[in-house]
Amino acid sequence: MALGVMRDYQVSQRRACVLIGVDPKTVRRERPPDHGAIREAMREIAGQRRRFGYRRIGVMLERKGMSMNHKKLYRLYREEGLSVRRRRGRKRARGSRTPVPGALRPGNRWSMDFVADTFGASRKFRILAINDDCCRENLCLAADTSVSGARVARELDALVRLHGKPACIVSDNGTEFASRAILRWAGQNKVEWHYIDPGKPQQNGFIESFNGSLRDELLNEELFDSLADARRKLAIWRYDYNHVRPTLRWEIERLHKRVGRSCRTIASRPTRLCRRACRNIQPQDSRYDRGTAGGQVRAGRVV
Repeated sequence: MALGVMRDYQVSQRRACVLIGVDPKTVRRERPPDHGAIREAMREIAGQRRRFGYRRIGVMLERKGMSMNHKKLYRLYREEGLSVRRRRGRKRARGSRTPVPGALRPGNRWSMDFVADTFGASRKFRILAINDDCCRENLCLAADTSVSGARVARELDALVRLHGKPACIVSDNGTEFASRAILRWAGQNKVEWHYIDPGKPQQNGFIESFNGSLRDELLNEELFDSLADARRKLAIWRYDYNHVRPTLRWEIERLHKRVGRSCRTIASRPTRLCRRACRNIQPQDSRYDRGTAGGQVRAGRVV
């Protein structure tokens, strides 16, 4: 604009700068060079190392003898459009894409998850819980201060020797379950591994329900002095859970046996569906009819 005023009105450069309110130094300042060599070097480094930001590119340029102010480096970096897009979240293992098989018989589907607690002076430890989704049996409660993916694979090997290989295993996207050791174990044993969607624990509801029972009946009721004490109490509670503790499912099984029917058709359904099924059962023996001395059926329970 100052040059236009000087050309149209024949005034000096200083007078033109005063009229338009511009410092004469700004008008007299020469345009900086384009830095073509630096830009070319930046593009070359960014093409080879796609996840490098402007600071690490600046270090690479300094090694080539191209040193500059960090603000100037950032300006050239932005002008060249080399900004790295920030990745949201981490890469998650996908597992099998086939539908999750139903737990119609023992060994069809196992589910696993971690539960955390403390002992001593607030020292943390973790519990690996593995359940059979069909019979709701707890197969493993492994407690330790640190449980890696390799440790999970060893526990699975021990369970396979005792119970045989499952058709499917369901878990979340934890780092232990998505580790290379677990992916290698699933491939070698030819076991389908299904990962639930992030933030959807209801997709693994059987083990989540078990974790709630474990925390409510043991972890919130007992204090652990050491890791050995925690393992001992977990073993006692696991035996009680599998063999002594009454469950609604066992009552449904006993009721179905009394009326001469099988419960296998509703083995994998939630408890509320089992209650609906038991309401529709017509007992064949009058001793187990409603209101008799032999037993009374109420909402799927024998009382």
